[in-house]
Amino acid sequence: GPGTPRVNTRPGADVAEPAHGARVLHPEKDKTNKEVPTLQAFKETFMTTYVLANNKPSERMAKEYMFKHHLLPAFGRKRLDEIGTADVERFKAEKLAAGLAPKTVNNMLSCLGKTLRFAAESEIIDKIPRLRFVKVFDKPVDFLQFDELIRLIDAAKPTPETLAAILLAGDAGLRQGEVRALQWDDLDLEAGRIFVQRTDYRGYLGSPKGGRMRRVPMTDRLKKALKASRHLKGPWVLCDLDGKMLSRTEVDTLLLRATKLAKLRRIGWHTIRHTFCSHLAMRGVPVRTIQELAGHASIMTTMKYMHLTENAADDAVRLLESGTPWQQCG
Repeated sequence: GPGTPRVNTRPGADVAEPAHGARVLHPEKDKTNKEVPTLQAFKETFMTTYVLANNKPSERMAKEYMFKHHLLPAFGRKRLDEIGTADVERFKAEKLAAGLAPKTVNNMLSCLGKTLRFAAESEIIDKIPRLRFVKVFDKPVDFLQFDELIRLIDAAKPTPETLAAILLAGDAGLRQGEVRALQWDDLDLEAGRIFVQRTDYRGYLGSPKGGRMRRVPMTDRLKKALKASRHLKGPWVLCDLDGKMLSRTEVDTLLLRATKLAKLRRIGWHTIRHTFCSHLAMRGVPVRTIQELAGHASIMTTMKYMHLTENAADDAVRLLESGTPWQQCG
């Protein structure tokens, strides 16, 4: 029985007896008696505790979507301790065969893994299956060449609001949600500084991606564009006639019109942000500086732009022979 010592000796009995007494007095602590919930049942606990406390609204919405459309249909009826490595591998293979991108599948695996780890940390299960992520190969970064950016800026000049938005992304590296959530109080137009401290995601205002505020210097043309678009309709830098913050659809329309006037391919706001990072890298700006300006949480995100610095690296090595300081090198 549970109180019988594994080794029939006096020391064995001394160890078994108190353990058996603890199980009798506190049966809820006996792991053999615990009931393990299904993923369907535990999902609500996970969402209302761990996710609510640690994730931004955008992350919470993404997890709700993954549970509803992918994880619960596959694992919802299984007890947490019944989800094994073979089940996860089968799920992964099915999603890839259905045409989902490797990064999307990895996001699902990450969500499942965090759920199971939280269950383990809560002592609901003893162990979690091994999760092997799909290898992801980075696609080439799409960005505008120097002349293309100039064409886009020129096309936007007749509309001060559009010009300000494009330069906030192209000269300051703001994300689309950060551009829309920018307020006049976030700007120091005299010193030429932008304090990026919030973003909008489907109506939810929160901290920027990465969770940290960042300070970005303005270019002269950005400063002029912001001064030219100054208004008294409300706190938002970009707003409609009633002073309300522009929606994602509305800023997408501004960009689409400008790209058509500039006779450029159709691009998104992320392409202009990529342009900001790419142009800095092409001009030899150190990776850590680009990371700080762009607000990348991981330097690995910034590293995807570093292949553009090949010429700068060649120039830097040549300086070893010339003795010319880097800042004087043209």
